[in-house]
Amino acid sequence: MPKLKTNKSAKKRFKISKRRKVLRSKASRRHLLTDKSSKKKRGLRSKAVVTPAMKDKVLKLLPYG
Repeated sequence: MPKLKTNKSAKKRFKISKRRKVLRSKASRRHLLTDKSSKKKRGLRSKAVVTPAMKDKVLKLLPYG
């Protein structure tokens, strides 16, 4: 069976944990940061878990993840 290609954009956006959870970065951390509180920016630093509905689609894009 031939090797499967990894989707490069998905590889840059998602990380798969040891327990097969798909992690993603949170939005709103790029610009206009002076208007946001330190507490909000600190909360945006952490990773979020992808919803179960999207998890299967992401895992299909990352066959060796």
